[in-house]
Amino acid sequence: MNFTVASFKPGHSKLLAALALCLTSLSMAAESPQADQRVPVLVELFTSEGCSDCPPADALLADLDAKQVVAGADAIVLSEHVTYWDRQGWRDPFSLEAMTQRQEEYVRRFGIDSAYTPQAVVDGTSQFVGSNGRAMVAAVSKAAAKPKLQLEIVNARWDHGSVRFAVQGEKSKGAKLVVVLAANATHSEVARGENAGRTLHHTAVVRVLKVFTGDAIDGRPLEVTAGPLAQANEASGPVRLVVFLADGGDGQVRGATQQVLSR
Repeated sequence: MNFTVASFKPGHSKLLAALALCLTSLSMAAESPQADQRVPVLVELFTSEGCSDCPPADALLADLDAKQVVAGADAIVLSEHVTYWDRQGWRDPFSLEAMTQRQEEYVRRFGIDSAYTPQAVVDGTSQFVGSNGRAMVAAVSKAAAKPKLQLEIVNARWDHGSVRFAVQGEKSKGAKLVVVLAANATHSEVARGENAGRTLHHTAVVRVLKVFTGDAIDGRPLEVTAGPLAQANEASGPVRLVVFLADGGDGQVRGATQQVLSR
């Protein structure tokens, strides 16, 4: 599929004002008793260091991850850097063809005209411009209102360039177990392209994605090779192990969990 590179440039002052309003009101809501019972919600952000509209979305994702202000939701975030901006003057060092292909699958499922950045997808069921704070809050809140299957990561450890672990929990017929290794935090000094001269920061940057059958949720030993994360030039620091159960038909996330590993 040929991607049309599209982007959105909302006014930054309006965006920051809207985000401040959303985060203030939801911080108050998060103090309620119901906020103690949090439902995991997967938030994927398709982004690129070559896109000048992406830094506000990256910042919004980082804020959601750090503050967890949406009442009732445990937002599990992933930054998924696509490759189609790499020919626009700056090669994003975190871009992966697997992320471009994953976004292409969402393009087909949602029936939209083309891929674009920044694009947010929540629980595989809703998509919107990733820098839209109000849309983010609404989508995460809606997803948190739906029950999820329970998943648990057990015996996870970093082992010579691989991650070994097991997953226990409830199964869903026809579902896939998706396992992701993400760099906890990264940054780049961008020399060229639309973001030339900027230092960009990212949260939970996907470096490896592997799919297992849903039957793997039975405590059996699993292993994922760390790939780029095992290379000397990759950002050091913690690694997030994220696992989620996705419906094999519509892609809806049925359950999700994560664990941070030292390396």
